[in-house]
Amino acid sequence: MSARPDSAALFHQLHQGPALLTLPNAWDAGSARIIESLGAQAIATTSAGFAWSLGYPDGDALPLSELVHGVGLITRAVSVPVTVDMESGFGRTPDEVAAAVTQIIGVGAVGMNIEDGSNPPEQLAAKIAAVAKAAQRAGVDFFINARVDVYLRQLVPPAERVAESLRRAKIYRDAGASGIFVPAIVAPDEIRSVTTGIDRPLNVLGWTGLPAAPDLVKLGVKRLSAGAGLTKLAYGKTAAAVKAFLADGSSGIFNEGAMDSGALNGMMKR
Repeated sequence: MSARPDSAALFHQLHQGPALLTLPNAWDAGSARIIESLGAQAIATTSAGFAWSLGYPDGDALPLSELVHGVGLITRAVSVPVTVDMESGFGRTPDEVAAAVTQIIGVGAVGMNIEDGSNPPEQLAAKIAAVAKAAQRAGVDFFINARVDVYLRQLVPPAERVAESLRRAKIYRDAGASGIFVPAIVAPDEIRSVTTGIDRPLNVLGWTGLPAAPDLVKLGVKRLSAGAGLTKLAYGKTAAAVKAFLADGSSGIFNEGAMDSGALNGMMKR
């Protein structure tokens, strides 16, 4: 199932309205169905959670074929737009990244995250330009969310983080980025400086110290992501239950905060 132009257009529109686009990131088709059934307007994947769900570590270790297959399962399961965290792009060269994105579009995705890490921003800019051309060939207004890792990786001293984030954001905008993602930024004055310094929607990550959603809207933020937070929470609770079950065979822990089978089955129906 190829990406639908109407779904791509809707995803762009969700970044332009007065409301905050809140994305509780999914890690597989089941979590995506639950998220959609609870009212999410779009589905974003978490690269870490996606990799963990298939038995791989985070950090460009997941094979592209596994990603494409998993994304296809998610787009089959939901009717809202789907955007995919593609880490550094699943390719070393711009052409390889463009080829990977073409496959993702082919199974229904209408957007992506792609990160710069500690690499020179010109490397990511070249990938973004190649992806934009590939999406144009596919006839999809693909949403390219460029992740600026200045805060997350502490690439420069604190006093320089806003300026460096803006410098990179403008390079990515000029290359064809649709939005800018700055994970780990939390200070209100710094958030406002970034939102007013770029003419692209700003995406922030759920993070300790981040202002509440109404305040983010006032600061000009357009998108809020959970990242791997929900996956880590789910796996943390699973690990605690497994330890208890292995220790004494007690089944009581299975009832603590668990959803009932009927409710889960209902969420999987479309």
